[in-house]
Formats: sequence, structure tokens, C-alpha cells
Amino acid sequence: MNDNITRVEHLTDDSGEVRELTAEDMAAFRPIGEVLPALAQIIQKRGKQKAPTKERITIRLSSEVVEYFRESGEGWQTRLDEALKGYIADHRKAA
Repeated sequence: MNDNITRVEHLTDDSGEVRELTAEDMAAFRPIGEVLPALAQIIQKRGKQKAPTKERITIRLSSEVVEYFRESGEGWQTRLDEALKGYIADHRKAA
């Protein structure tokens, strides 16, 4: 355990803040199953996604729209997606 404490101290600066990790730091990391096998058994891994349900795009929106949804907190992009789906549903009925 003393070895782990030394490693953690090595990753912090003089004030105790975690410093930026280097490629060397990352290379020294070990899989969670080696370090904490009991925790590794508890953590469930997400299965491979069978088919993408969403498409990654770049879109430019007015700052008013973005601010409105961001102010609603975490999950704002999902709520924006739902609002757009509602718009589509309403306009498909009208057509």
C-alpha cells in the first residue's frame, strides 16, 4: 500500500492538486481488475451498441436557444433533441 501512496503523491503538486498527467503516467496505470478486483466485479461494462441511435453532427444555433437548454442542466442536449422531435411530429400531422 505504501507504493500506492507514493504513486498518488507523485501525481500531485506541492499544494496537493493533481497535476496534468503525462504519457508516462498513463502508461504506468494498471487495469482496475489488477488493482481492485472486487470493484471490477461490481462494475458492469456497457455492451457494444448494436446500431447507432443518434448521429453526431455540427449545428449552429442561436445563443438564445443554446442558453435556454443549457440553463436546464445536465441532459440539455437530450431535451433539445426531444423538442425537435416534437416539432417534427406536430408538422408531419399538419402536412
